[in-house]
Amino acid sequence: MLKPWLPGFLLLAAIWGNSFFFIKVAVEVLQPLQVSFGRMAIGALVLLTAVLFGGKRLPRDPRLWGHFQIASIVLTTLPFTLFAYGEQYVSSVVAAIWNATTPLCTLAFTLLLRSEKPTPGRVAGLGLGFAGVMVVLGVWQPLAGGQLGGSLACFGAAACYGLGGAYMGRFITGRRPEPPVVLAAGQLLSGTVQLAVVTLLAGVPLVDLHAPASVWWSLAGLGGLGTGVAYLLLYWVQVRAGVTTTSTVTYLLPVFAAISGVAVLGESISWNQPVGALVILVAIALTQRTARRPVSALPEEAVQRT
Repeated sequence: MLKPWLPGFLLLAAIWGNSFFFIKVAVEVLQPLQVSFGRMAIGALVLLTAVLFGGKRLPRDPRLWGHFQIASIVLTTLPFTLFAYGEQYVSSVVAAIWNATTPLCTLAFTLLLRSEKPTPGRVAGLGLGFAGVMVVLGVWQPLAGGQLGGSLACFGAAACYGLGGAYMGRFITGRRPEPPVVLAAGQLLSGTVQLAVVTLLAGVPLVDLHAPASVWWSLAGLGGLGTGVAYLLLYWVQVRAGVTTTSTVTYLLPVFAAISGVAVLGESISWNQPVGALVILVAIALTQRTARRPVSALPEEAVQRT
């Protein structure tokens, strides 16, 4: 049967998959910190608008805001900057492929934080997905110079997402009754403040007024869709499907990234990439079939309120 969260899951994959295209366009002109701050600020504005028009209010619990600060570091501030840096040296498709390792990192951190109990079938699915990612990446081909540094930065971003997803499931979505839009707005607002401080301390202007229109459109798409709308979908799917299941959305991102990267940016695809993508899709099916009701899911009454 069709899972009720599957349409949101696929839409999230499409939005995030094309985010790598937007990053690639923006980073050709802007510095990585400017790209990260721009997408974060726009995303926070979108979510704060949704909170306002939805008749909701931001939480007042200082402990929750403390969790927002920690989650923002590993879910937005660090990975957004690392991906922007990495895409200075690697293609948008390669960046999306590295991002597909997020579920492996998430599994390790959920075990550490005891947010979920993975089954043998789920572990097998994640392992198969990792093998598919390695095939798509072409690990037998040596990486050197800027490409190696860019790939390591992208992998570091994926590791941050894994830790952040596990932390969010343990301390935020798993224990709070607030609607997803409020949680997402609080997290992005915290991240915007963090990046503003870090960017200014680094001596980098927050905004480049001389950037061409293509860069501004890319930031609008990256922030409004890839950060604002996507984070609404992320919370919505996660409370229904669990941390580990939601993290497998990253397996689909290289497919959407390849479409925009090849069609618009002129990036090339080798034979191993579609073959690896097929392996990844099989892994997703295996992971979904063996998934149990997530420990981190909100109570039924809280889910209905969202």
